[in-house]
Amino acid sequence: MNEAAVTYWSSYWQKLGQPAPTNVSAWQFGPTPDELAQLVIDGKKTTTCSEFLFYEIENEPLPQEGEYSILLSKEDLPLAITQTVKVEITPMNKVTEEFALAEGSDSYETWWNDHESFFSNELKNLDKTFTPDMLLVCETFTLLDKKK
Repeated sequence: MNEAAVTYWSSYWQKLGQPAPTNVSAWQFGPTPDELAQLVIDGKKTTTCSEFLFYEIENEPLPQEGEYSILLSKEDLPLAITQTVKVEITPMNKVTEEFALAEGSDSYETWWNDHESFFSNELKNLDKTFTPDMLLVCETFTLLDKKK
């Protein structure tokens, strides 16, 4: 985590009069981090998903319920704090419309097209091919704080 994220994280917990948990990471949302973080701040985005294969390739642990995230702008400035409340591994073609709309999309079709395009490009960089039943890590989170 960068210094700005550490300061924001510490300040948030100081305001609550509690010690800061250590299960936190700081990251940006996909190709449009500012836009997607604003959807979280506005209460329009309470879910996110990522390709399961990327975790395997990068040897990264999967997100866990109870973990915290500091959402960063494209300039790596902290914007908000969320907490993961649910994590499921789901084939993309089994993701529900409810989940897709909670990710901030205006329709399931828009969600599908945006994600198919994004994942296809990312997988192509790894010499892999998009499949409709590829596994996604689907997270539901709650907004705890937004930077003022």
